[in-house]
Amino acid sequence: MTIDEDSAGQRLDNFLMRELKGVPKTHVYRIIRSGEVRVNKGRASADTRVAVGDVVRLPPVRVSERAEQKTQAMAEQVAAQATGRVPAKAFPVLFEDDHFLAVNKPAGVAVHGGSGVSFGVIEQLRMARPQAKFLELVHRLDRETSGILLVAKKRSALKALQDQFRERETGKTYLALVLGAWPSNKKVLDKPLHKYLLAGKDGAADAGERRVKVVAKDDPDGMPSLTLVKVRAAADDFSLLEVTIKTGRTHQIRVHLASEGMPIAGDDKYGDFERNKALARGVGAAALKRMFLHAWRLQCNHPATGERVELRAELPPELSTFLASALPGAA
Repeated sequence: MTIDEDSAGQRLDNFLMRELKGVPKTHVYRIIRSGEVRVNKGRASADTRVAVGDVVRLPPVRVSERAEQKTQAMAEQVAAQATGRVPAKAFPVLFEDDHFLAVNKPAGVAVHGGSGVSFGVIEQLRMARPQAKFLELVHRLDRETSGILLVAKKRSALKALQDQFRERETGKTYLALVLGAWPSNKKVLDKPLHKYLLAGKDGAADAGERRVKVVAKDDPDGMPSLTLVKVRAAADDFSLLEVTIKTGRTHQIRVHLASEGMPIAGDDKYGDFERNKALARGVGAAALKRMFLHAWRLQCNHPATGERVELRAELPPELSTFLASALPGAA
């Protein structure tokens, strides 16, 4: 196979793992180490960077049975869509050009398959756009969170945008409704966070799930985390916050807000479970059956032109309706 511009710059091992979907990672590294993988007729190491025009030769490889079954399932679903039996999932597009697109992800949809989810946003987009040569997630959102999600359409755009996220050159602001009246002077949350797995007890269904907690400043396992908070509207029972994250830790917003005693309304991992049940039954004329966290605004530099781009996704109807009853005039 010959390397094109969308694959150029990748490490050889990463390139092969993308091309040889379903081949175990250990096998990919074994054929590299043994010299069975050739780049321009010569041996290459796993960390070799491939360039446009490089010719990569591979030995025959066998895909695992499980991967074949998954590939077959996806092929069947694509075929079903082509015949009109299964509609391709269409997500609202906020921005699109030749380099990347931004979609408005609904709550309850995972960004990618795995952990019991067959088809996430990225798999659905690929099936809806079979002609697209390259579609990759730039970043992630929790399944329970709605809002702006970036997808790269070129390898160069993926790298440029991910570099911006890593170097904190993007601006990511969320809208969150918390329980209680948030003090307007509490603007910076910087407690370190630590990720861990829940321990199992008597066959608990959530055993092994990931969780995050606040730890002391000197905790060696603590990851530096910075969250900025601005109060948009507040009352005794609820506060609507604009939350900007400067670091991208797992569940960062949820844990930082909950650690101040004011968790996000509807949060089923770090929230007030009794209040969540009451909210699901209805407050005034509306009910809240999901977590009130929405990726509202995202700023980045265009990966090709460098021009600053600002994207916005307004609150979805289920959140705006609830907000109107919980905090009249806040929307």
